[in-house]
Amino acid sequence: MPDEIGQRHAEDEDEDEDAARHDTVLEAFRLECEALTEALSELSGTEGNLPTRCTPWNVRDLLGHVCVVVDWLPAMLAAPAPGRAEISAVEYYRPDDRFSPGTNGKRIALAQGRAARSPDGAAFTGDFAATWRRVDRLCRDQPPGRTVRTRHGDAMLLSQFLLTRVVEVAVHGLDLADALGRESWLTPAAGEAVVRLLVGPEHLAAVDDLAWSRPRFLRKATGRESLDEAETRRVARLGLRWLALG
Repeated sequence: MPDEIGQRHAEDEDEDEDAARHDTVLEAFRLECEALTEALSELSGTEGNLPTRCTPWNVRDLLGHVCVVVDWLPAMLAAPAPGRAEISAVEYYRPDDRFSPGTNGKRIALAQGRAARSPDGAAFTGDFAATWRRVDRLCRDQPPGRTVRTRHGDAMLLSQFLLTRVVEVAVHGLDLADALGRESWLTPAAGEAVVRLLVGPEHLAAVDDLAWSRPRFLRKATGRESLDEAETRRVARLGLRWLALG
């Protein structure tokens, strides 16, 4: 009996911890999606056709990709939940066939297909807004410890999969801002969540020692902006290594 009580207490603590993590990640997701929606609320057709660094996508295609990857969630939540989580957000980015040429080809086509629904940039931003708000509502109704299965077959805690969606919205938000020649709208909540995922909580102080803004750090860490020789030496001296996102 004592062992059973102890196990139940441990499970309760795990649920409490996941509930707190879920709320934190979901708030970062909401804030970052709101920022992107506001930034692109008056996106013109001309702006939608601008090229991005994520070739072959233009701005509208890249926004289509963000819509697609957020819109996986309703079907995932409607499906039976796996019995337990098997991988974390870090392990989700392991290099396998999810980054193969064939999978990338499908990813490109899905984004372009979503973008083709509306040639009007502002209307398409409305599609994104409706998509993420639906996901936000659905996720807020889920219990602590909720698990989902991704389209790649991974069994994950919903909170961990949501973190990967924060990555998508935040990092591609930088791509969109750069393509449009605008200042980054990265929110502090999303920036902190993505940096923590990339380097681990134990290295956050080293990241702060670099004295880079969160947008600049994310551009450097994801290969969007190269490191010069001095920066490379400084990163090595601080013992920083970050997660590759594919």
